[in-house]
Amino acid sequence: MSATDANKILPATIEFWAQEKPDAVAIIEGDRTFTYAEWNERANRLAEGFAQKGLSAQDIVVVRTQIRIEWAIISSALAKLGCSLLGANWRLTPSEIEYVLKNSGATAIICDDPDPLPLREALTDLPIRLAVSVDTPAEGYEFFPHLMKNFDTERISKGDAPRIIYTSGTTGLPKGVVSNAQQLALNDPKVAEYLRDVAADRSASQDEVVLITLPMHHAAGPSALTGAMHAGNQIVLLRRFDAVEALRLIEKHRVTNWTGVPTMFKRIAGLPESVPARYDVTSIKKLGIGAAPVTTDLKDWIEDFFGEGLLSEGYGSTETGMITYMPPGRHKLKPGSCGRLHKNVDVQIRDEDGKEVATGDVGEIWVRTPVTIKEYLNAGPLDRDTMDAEGFFRIGDVGRMDEDGYLFITDRAKDMIISGGVNLYPAEIEAALSSHAAVQDVAVIGIPNTEFGEEVKAFVELKSEVQANAEDLLDHAAKHLASYKRPKTIEIIDELPRNTMGKILKRELREPYWKGQERNV
Repeated sequence: MSATDANKILPATIEFWAQEKPDAVAIIEGDRTFTYAEWNERANRLAEGFAQKGLSAQDIVVVRTQIRIEWAIISSALAKLGCSLLGANWRLTPSEIEYVLKNSGATAIICDDPDPLPLREALTDLPIRLAVSVDTPAEGYEFFPHLMKNFDTERISKGDAPRIIYTSGTTGLPKGVVSNAQQLALNDPKVAEYLRDVAADRSASQDEVVLITLPMHHAAGPSALTGAMHAGNQIVLLRRFDAVEALRLIEKHRVTNWTGVPTMFKRIAGLPESVPARYDVTSIKKLGIGAAPVTTDLKDWIEDFFGEGLLSEGYGSTETGMITYMPPGRHKLKPGSCGRLHKNVDVQIRDEDGKEVATGDVGEIWVRTPVTIKEYLNAGPLDRDTMDAEGFFRIGDVGRMDEDGYLFITDRAKDMIISGGVNLYPAEIEAALSSHAAVQDVAVIGIPNTEFGEEVKAFVELKSEVQANAEDLLDHAAKHLASYKRPKTIEIIDELPRNTMGKILKRELREPYWKGQERNV
């Protein structure tokens, strides 16, 4: 690298750390270990391979992989080219991924499917210029290792690759959210101050070791990985979460920082008591939890096992970014709260008529942050039912704000189900079940699940002349929905409860299952 190129390197980038501490271990997955210099060198090779295949700035690349070293290399390579990274869930069916590709206008896809051929059928009529298979050579795909053969140019990134996350909001059709906070911060002091505040709460020193167990198709996983890279941390990846393996990795690599969803901590708590006791977790300095409601009992268990004063909680959304933060040691002072607002974040609690309620009263939560989206990818501006004229976004949750400025989430206004930290959208599941010839109408709700927080349950009203049973409908769902979206149970009933306008009353379906629960979500 020339002196001129070195001067172009920005702090906290992969190029910066490759120059600053080239031989330091940067990332570990299983028995694979890369230094910062090796990570950067592989990202350069891959960027060269992508460029030779025609990718350039502004291209959208769908990355459909599990949590693995290749994701980090791909992300850095795309940052060097100025491409956007669209994280896709590796469990989506070909028809589901086809919709995302078509809606986003993506021009390339990278997957680690053991058999990528079924996915190839979904690409037939799309303008995909490059399809890459990470693990398995297959017809119609470039093989990932072959793209990394050449290295002619040292490319310098200008920050992270812009990320796109698909979320369904209140409808069954997923919509793309473009995360461009870094770019906004260059010209907007309020955005920069907000991002500094969010980062300050989760700051890390160079000598910390970060365990990543959050998926890379969600906002949290990529943010955790790139945040650790920005700080020059050592990063440990766990491809598929396993409670015992997570404990083993914490002990082996002396992990200091770990953020997980409640289900992950529940799985550790659910092990026979003697199993967690075998592992030394005293290296942990910081624990984070979020993406789903967290009970007080679970927070207490985490503190009992890992130690007091380590656990923090965050609350946010794909559309708004982070909203609140509950620092370590506070959950017993404000049981049930998800924390106080970040800088430059405003929250209003409103009644059914859209008017603000008094402090302490419960209502629907509307949020305004410096990074709240104005529209979804390739869609028009948000309607007034979703964002008002003052820029407040309808988050879809119900809660209250106390006199000290702490936010409490008590219920959900929208029908979204959160299972294991993953957002599931009833409208999408209902549409799939409704396509069965025997189904007259269907209502999907979330019911309590001790491990995942919620599980999907469907109530189905059948047509009078057509016969079907629950097994028939579950088989039908398997053909149209990824496994994690399918109902765990289907109950066939004579008639769904409705109001005088014909709207299905889901609250009546939910009530027997949530009676006596700490929260209604």
